[in-house]
Amino acid sequence: MKCLTLLLLLGSVAAMAGESVSVCYNYGCVSEAEVFYSDVQLHRVSELLNDARSDAHERALIGVAVGWMLGWAGQQSPILADRGGNYADDGAHGRMDCIDHSTTTTRLLQLMERRGWLRFHRVLEPALRTSFFIFEHYSAQIEDLEVAADEPRRWVVDSWFFDNGQSAVVMPLDDWLAGEGPEVEDERE
Repeated sequence: MKCLTLLLLLGSVAAMAGESVSVCYNYGCVSEAEVFYSDVQLHRVSELLNDARSDAHERALIGVAVGWMLGWAGQQSPILADRGGNYADDGAHGRMDCIDHSTTTTRLLQLMERRGWLRFHRVLEPALRTSFFIFEHYSAQIEDLEVAADEPRRWVVDSWFFDNGQSAVVMPLDDWLAGEGPEVEDERE
């Protein structure tokens, strides 16, 4: 009986070893799903980010890591249906708008930060840009811990532009605020 109890206890500890994160979907974060990242997946992200040799290198790796994590989340939740922009997934269950993306990506970045995997950046609240005071777009945001006076200090990590599982766009906040970013069929957001 003691062996069975010990095995059950060890099994429950092993099951808790990864980490869960809530992902938003169906526009405006009206739906959420808990997804679980295994130790193996988290270790893969950790090794990727530990390879960062500079702030620029870390930003590139953050984009990849966010893509991986959203892809793994898509294997467990409806966000697999998400396509870049707002109209390519045309009402599909699991579609994500910029609010869903910025909220979920911020949560993923906070997981990375909490685990000590970000050495050159810290996570900020999502950024907002407006166009003609009508259209709004949100993105996750990070800040360089140390930067030269003539370099950008804040960056967006925007996973909204591409289909689920693809690398997030990481670009200077000022460029993003000016409307820059990859072309998407719908720039109406």
